Amino acid sequence: MAEAERKYRVVIAKPGLDGHDRGAKVVARALRDAGFEVIYTGLHQTPEQIAEAAVQEDADAVGLSILSGAHMTLFPKVVEELAARGARDVLVFGGGIIPPEDVEPLKNAGLAEVFTPGTSLNEIVEWLKKALESRTGATNRGGKNGSA
Repeated sequence: MAEAERKYRVVIAKPGLDGHDRGAKVVARALRDAGFEVIYTGLHQTPEQIAEAAVQEDADAVGLSILSGAHMTLFPKVVEELAARGARDVLVFGGGIIPPEDVEPLKNAGLAEVFTPGTSLNEIVEWLKKALESRTGATNRGGKNGSA
């Protein structure tokens, strides 16, 4: 399959000690159902493990989920670890229980988007598809019209 026809690859990860992964799994399934290739890393991942998985999987994006309140430390650390591995082009987005006042500092730290409770799965899917298409200039790699 030619590079332009490859599905977008997204790593979904739960950094830190947060043991609740239902939301991450729901987002992972929604992305998979929309045509993305999804790699779920499981619980209790370090930023280093997440970045390494993204590099090894040749991910286009990394989605982070956290409920523990450690987002201001862990999310930027994942961005730093990706940069340290030469993967600055990997789109990083996050979600979970994140106070509104933390959203802008997280974006300033390198997250492309931050989703909070109440965001619909369709909003996440459509945002990710558009964000990745705008970065690559490609179309038809993920989302409902993605190729197999």
